[in-house]
Amino acid sequence: MLMPSRIAERPSSIEPTQDDEDVTIHNRSSRIVLHSDPIDIRPPTPKATGNLLRSSPDMELRNLRTSREDEKVESAVTAVVADGLLDDTQKQSQLQPQRYQPDIALSAHPLFPPLPSYSPPSLALTVRCVALRCVSFVLSLLFLGIIVIGALVGFAGIQLNNLRLRISGENPDSRRKFYAEERERRLNREEELRRWKRRQAKRDVDEEAPAPDECPPLEGGRDLLVCDVGYYARRVGLDVETFKVQTEDGFIITLWHVYNPQEYTPLSEEERGPRGPDVFTGRRRVDGFSRNRRYPVLLVHGLLQSAGAFCTNDDDSLAFYLCKAGYDVWLGNNRCGMMPEHTTLSTGDPRMWAWNIRQMGVLDLTALISRVLFETGFEKLGLVCHSQGTAQTFVALSKHHRPELGEKISVFCALAPAVYAGPLIERLYFRFMRFIPPGIFRTIFGIHAFIPIMMTVHRLIHPRIYGALGYHVFAHLFGWSDARWDRGLRDRMFQFAPVYISSETIRWWLGQGCFATQRCILATMEDTLAEMEEDLRLQRGGDQAGSRTDTAWYGPQTPPFALWVAGSDALVDGRRLLQRFRSGREPHVQVVHSKVIEEYEHLDVLWAMDAVEQVGKEVRDVIYMTMPEEARKCCRVPKGADTGIYINDMMG
Repeated sequence: MLMPSRIAERPSSIEPTQDDEDVTIHNRSSRIVLHSDPIDIRPPTPKATGNLLRSSPDMELRNLRTSREDEKVESAVTAVVADGLLDDTQKQSQLQPQRYQPDIALSAHPLFPPLPSYSPPSLALTVRCVALRCVSFVLSLLFLGIIVIGALVGFAGIQLNNLRLRISGENPDSRRKFYAEERERRLNREEELRRWKRRQAKRDVDEEAPAPDECPPLEGGRDLLVCDVGYYARRVGLDVETFKVQTEDGFIITLWHVYNPQEYTPLSEEERGPRGPDVFTGRRRVDGFSRNRRYPVLLVHGLLQSAGAFCTNDDDSLAFYLCKAGYDVWLGNNRCGMMPEHTTLSTGDPRMWAWNIRQMGVLDLTALISRVLFETGFEKLGLVCHSQGTAQTFVALSKHHRPELGEKISVFCALAPAVYAGPLIERLYFRFMRFIPPGIFRTIFGIHAFIPIMMTVHRLIHPRIYGALGYHVFAHLFGWSDARWDRGLRDRMFQFAPVYISSETIRWWLGQGCFATQRCILATMEDTLAEMEEDLRLQRGGDQAGSRTDTAWYGPQTPPFALWVAGSDALVDGRRLLQRFRSGREPHVQVVHSKVIEEYEHLDVLWAMDAVEQVGKEVRDVIYMTMPEEARKCCRVPKGADTGIYINDMMG
């Protein structure tokens, strides 16, 4: 059984083998060379960031120092305020830690403050929990209401501007990046709708004489806008079966398997149920390897989303694209998600919500990978993650958490990697959440799910209204736009968000003393400042190259990395992560592919109309190029994959 690592060995010093154009990785029996774009380490330049952006390493270092001093002042002020506010409430509350120990213990880490612990349910505790939930319901609803009002004001401004353009005789949509292609796709969807209706009515079948389709649609008609990945898979000729996976701490999480119904028969419900908490144990379901198999690929979603985010763009959805290319696609969901489940705890028990991204990485990701490998019979899989999914993976693979998990991953493809904070962290809403101390944070946002009324609203209002409202609220909060999306599918995209997530997870991302304070998931602000100062000295020739301090996060078990950075992403700073890998601070990290897409925002790596060209095809190729030699012998070559580099290298 694979257990969490508590002790980490420091990596031996090795010289990096990367240059500015190509990155080489050495496998047991092959040498693979993949193109890596030259990395531009300039900060992102989205419109919303304004003067928050840095123009040079010196300026960036100066801004970080200033920000750190501001954090110290804020912490001192809030500590005084908190002592006064909590003297008669939190300090005497029975909701304070009672040293309930979870099944899986994780070692102390400065980036992950201890989670609150709660005693088993009792009448007194239940009454206090209900009272706190009532208070947090009102306060968090007020906070959400302020955000919604801000979003509506912004929406009104956009509509007034559009009205002005229309009065002047200009169509505001004509300014959109993919305006012509959007119109073409809308017409194609209308034609597909008419064809589906004729097919259902069994008229004009012979007259249509449709071309043979490897994946004929199993669903059609107007989009019902439902939160159902199976429905959208069937609209493109695929289907989905649902597996239940048990984590080592008792959560039941959902794993979706995307398949072609013409070549795969789904398993029974019993076979798809939980297998118990053990990971990487038991008999593999597939014992023998036949030719033309599909190599497994696991996709993991971002914050406040489910894995349905990979399934909203019809054939251009990353999940469906990879499946039709020839991969065995699995969609992993983190704990709670659409429907919270646990083997022993109920949703009203605060112990069910005492977790954050650390547990999602070390426990959820491990359970998902274990189940996929059990079901497919492979030794490794390709892992593709977006945003928070990348963060939990970077955490899990680090030396102080579960580095041995890297031995089960052939390549880690990180889309919009969330390791360093972007300038958006300074927005007023996020500064407020960072300013308040943990006790006040839990009073406002509760000790259970984060603003659960959002999921209730999702169930009650019309999906088209919800989709529009969801877009404008998230766009206002996170500063992105739909400029590169197919607007005709936008309402569908927000049917899979938000989901249930613990308030502790949001506190880790945005609260005091955690990611928003440290600006990094694996290094404190002091560590980051020290590294930047050292890098500047080395650049100026002040020290010898060999004098660099060993602050590596990853050891020799780390799988190859491939990164796609959104160049206009204000939420996270992917360029700084690329700079870290190129600076030699991670000697065990092999970056087999990297790309900065300058005009992309945070969600464009999934939903942009050209995402298949910019991201999907490269993900397809990278997974194949890094596939283990034994798997390549028995797996099909992905459709359209550029295998020339590998084949030529082997022949040479």
